[in-house]
Amino acid sequence: MADNNSNLITELHKLMDGGTAHAGLDDALKDLPASQRGERPYGLPYSIWQLVEHIRIAQWDMLEFCKDGNHQSPKWPDEYWPKEAVPASEDDWDRSVTQIKTDLHELMELVGTEDLYKPIPHGSGQTLLREALQAADHTAYHTAEIIVLRRLLGSWKS
Repeated sequence: MADNNSNLITELHKLMDGGTAHAGLDDALKDLPASQRGERPYGLPYSIWQLVEHIRIAQWDMLEFCKDGNHQSPKWPDEYWPKEAVPASEDDWDRSVTQIKTDLHELMELVGTEDLYKPIPHGSGQTLLREALQAADHTAYHTAEIIVLRRLLGSWKS
């Protein structure tokens, strides 16, 4: 059983870090022109900045939920999506991308050290396994949207 758990943790880490069957967030953001962070081509309702910030907020919320019984989630959907299409500064962009990486690393550490199947005490049946899969799925979904936006903007080289 220990080997199966170890294999599961290894595969979860791969999935959370971008998977093996799709591009990861680092790939999707690599060489992105700063001028395209706030573009909304073809009337789309969101920009790359809004997607990145949404990934950050949602992943942070999932991580904090796993760790802290007193954590209060942001109000859905208003507080999960930034209103501004463009980051206020280069520092805001860098902070958001850095927090995504930091929080992902922390979630991956939890996956490697905690019981994946034990219900989270302050939840309603959620487990760390569920939260890790949800975080990976959520990030992959929005990473694909970033790549589509980059294709529409002409800056994705596949």
